[in-house]
Amino acid sequence: MPSLPMIKNTNSILAYKTAAAATPVEIASDSPFKHFIFPLNVYAHALLLQEGEVSYLHYGLFQNDRTTLRAAQQYSTDLLFGRLPSPPCRILEVGVGLGTTLTLLNQANYHAHGITPDSRQIDYIRSLALPVSVSNHAFESLTAQSESYDFVFFQESAQYIDPLVIFSKAADLLAPSGELLIIDEFALKFDQENTAKFHLLQDAVALAERFGFELIEHLDLSAMAAPTLDYLLHLTRLHRNRLIQDLALTEGQLSQLDQSNREYRNKYASGHYGYALLHFRKKTHPKWCLQLLEKKDTKEIFDLFEKTFHHTMTPATWQWKYGTHLSYEVGVRREHKLIGHYGGTARSILFFGRPETAVQIGDVMVDPVERGVLTRKGPFFLMAATFLERYIGYGKPYLIGFGFPNERAMKVAERLGLYAEIGRMIECAWKTRSRFPLLGTRLQLITHDSTDTTATIVNECWHRMAADLQTAAVGVRDWPYLLHRYLNHPDQQYRIFLVKNRIGGHARGILVLRYDPDECEIIDLVSPLAEIPLLVKHARRLAGMQGAHRVFCHITENFVSRFAATGGTRQAVNIRIPTNVWSSGPAPEALKNRWWLMSGDKDFR
Repeated sequence: MPSLPMIKNTNSILAYKTAAAATPVEIASDSPFKHFIFPLNVYAHALLLQEGEVSYLHYGLFQNDRTTLRAAQQYSTDLLFGRLPSPPCRILEVGVGLGTTLTLLNQANYHAHGITPDSRQIDYIRSLALPVSVSNHAFESLTAQSESYDFVFFQESAQYIDPLVIFSKAADLLAPSGELLIIDEFALKFDQENTAKFHLLQDAVALAERFGFELIEHLDLSAMAAPTLDYLLHLTRLHRNRLIQDLALTEGQLSQLDQSNREYRNKYASGHYGYALLHFRKKTHPKWCLQLLEKKDTKEIFDLFEKTFHHTMTPATWQWKYGTHLSYEVGVRREHKLIGHYGGTARSILFFGRPETAVQIGDVMVDPVERGVLTRKGPFFLMAATFLERYIGYGKPYLIGFGFPNERAMKVAERLGLYAEIGRMIECAWKTRSRFPLLGTRLQLITHDSTDTTATIVNECWHRMAADLQTAAVGVRDWPYLLHRYLNHPDQQYRIFLVKNRIGGHARGILVLRYDPDECEIIDLVSPLAEIPLLVKHARRLAGMQGAHRVFCHITENFVSRFAATGGTRQAVNIRIPTNVWSSGPAPEALKNRWWLMSGDKDFR
């Protein structure tokens, strides 16, 4: 995907010698903005102290060094009004601020309604008795008839809402040929040193197109908006004591806010942050419609799962997978019917010794009737590209992703430029051993009822293992993980053993097994790598005691020598490990043959 041009901030704080030259206004200490959310309370009250009135809470767009903040903010509103259809038309403002724009729309004879999730802003607007239609709603939870509006706009509120929600809901709310306007901060690029909480501009535009929107105007306003940060720094320095006193703040809060604004200013100057106006028109109704899936969609997901994989998924297992706030599911609908699902479950990892969050991609499915379109217009690409753009890479919830796609899905993803292979799984297998105990070590079964001492021992084993894997990517295998992944699994039964010395009780490692009628699988282990042969011996002995005929495990090819050294056989299995190459993140070359993955990392049967 093409990169966007870097924007340099050519303005300086000198631009505010005129803008902030007025004598500060005497204001009562009982600020009307005291109960606003921080830092909006700071910005509003600082403007009140400096200029005696506050009309807007958004950035100003400065045309030159003589522009005042009030004029700069009005310029932003003028940009909005210059793009509105002629009245009367139905307008939705998402994020109403102080109600000023909504009041101007009402005065211009528009049928305008505003929403905000902040009840304090609602209280403020109503205290002024403004003749506006406003309600306390988040955009995500707004219920309205389809095609209720002709124009929907976000003025510095889009950054707080998932773009999937923005474009999905806007597409539903807007009438045919309706328009969507976003004026906001964006990230212009992510890299290892510079990440952002903002949406990546190029991803937002690509996503809008997938929802049937046509970009009819893009204004880069970065150089005009960036001076606002210097102005805010000037105000917090000028009115510091009053802000602390009137708003009951601490010096530390203001210092942290100033530091944040300085960092923002630097990122504008380096081209990592930007400010843009994006004007879209609803052009088409896509054949396949993307959606961020929620709990209310689970019945349809279960039906699709059974149709795709020919067996059922229990609600308990689905909750076990996707029940955390860091798990996401993207779906595709056709004529309101769910026909595609792409899920990701969060996984804490060590990334070359550094704590990070990864995502395991799973339950990728497309209704067999719709599966034939394998182009960049098809449902699989729409889900995968959107998930990778939104959630994986620098500045995203997950640094890297991994998974275990079947060969067909992997080939399609490679051809579409979504994935690259970074490793393969190998199977190691052994015959069972004698049932006689091993000299020097013994086993202790780990259960839900294990003591805090056992939990401490498990964590110690994990720390010793992690020390051996400083040059790898490996999923965290501490006590909370073992408890959730294995002991709390709603469907599968696992046996977890602590291997320790008979004399002194020193822990050698943790072994996770699953027994089938004829074989035993080493699902996972937690130990220093030098202890792997000992753990394999115990697994072979335990398998013999259960009447199994063989023991096996799956391990990434780059670590297979640690297991092959114990004897037995090894063979390739048709499982390749992918990584994301669609969005900006660690290069595939850095991850090639670096993952430590075992059967337990992929076992979701």
